[in-house]
Amino acid sequence: MSLLSNNISSNGMWQVGYGRSLDLAAGGHLMAIVNVTPDSFSDGGQHDSVEAAVAHAKACIAEGAVIIDVGGESTRPGAEPVSEAEEQRRVLPVIERLAAETDVLISIDSYRGATARAAVRAGAHIINDVYGLSHDPAIAEIAAESGAGLCIMHTGRGREAEKLPDVIADQFLFFKKALGIAEKAGLDRRKILLDPGFGFAKSREDEAELMARFSELHALELPFLIGTSRKRFIGAMTGRDRADERDVGTAATTAVLRLAGAHVFRVHNVAANRDALRVADAILSACPAEKLDSAEAKS
Repeated sequence: MSLLSNNISSNGMWQVGYGRSLDLAAGGHLMAIVNVTPDSFSDGGQHDSVEAAVAHAKACIAEGAVIIDVGGESTRPGAEPVSEAEEQRRVLPVIERLAAETDVLISIDSYRGATARAAVRAGAHIINDVYGLSHDPAIAEIAAESGAGLCIMHTGRGREAEKLPDVIADQFLFFKKALGIAEKAGLDRRKILLDPGFGFAKSREDEAELMARFSELHALELPFLIGTSRKRFIGAMTGRDRADERDVGTAATTAVLRLAGAHVFRVHNVAANRDALRVADAILSACPAEKLDSAEAKS
């Protein structure tokens, strides 16, 4: 099988909120992580004031991020949950400031419908649900009603009884259910990105196999968001114990998965991953689609 995928430019425009869109055929895109939290695994406490979060977001925009993903609750294993009110207290002022002061696409990282709705009203264009509609299916209705884009992430958390041993089969099982919820809510498929959920209730072996077999996911016929940034499995692969030392490893996964057909990459270090995407996109531009078709037919 060829490393390169001919599925990369086939999805066209990703339609998001407020009449905006993102051209997925133009190259890979970066979504910068802005955690307005005291306890996130990599950058907890660094951007937990409105001023610090907005300043960091603007720095990420200057480095090449086209989406800012604002989160108010850590999703690392063992993190203490926060109340809906506290989550909104953290994220809404940041979203309002970014909407007023920048032209960047804004994403709300939340699995709660009420927070997603409030964030869209504050100016967010995208809802990023790390529970993939399995915690609060109403998020699909909120996206459909508001016109927001929706990122649906695969997770193994809380699914031990139904989780399939084959990593790709389990992806299809999860997304079939989630996409059914989205369809029932009337959400246009052009609004959806899928996220295979690296780091969410997967073994190190699962993570490696998911990357190796990533191109199989194109059978779902939707574009993909990738969130490998500084994850524990990268530390295991590289021997880097500290999360902030895993940016080179993250950039390697960005290049590999871009070549395999992913579109948007959620990262902490924008500059490093920008360079990785430029290398991957240069390789892709040197290999026209008809050559990729031929390579895949021979594989």
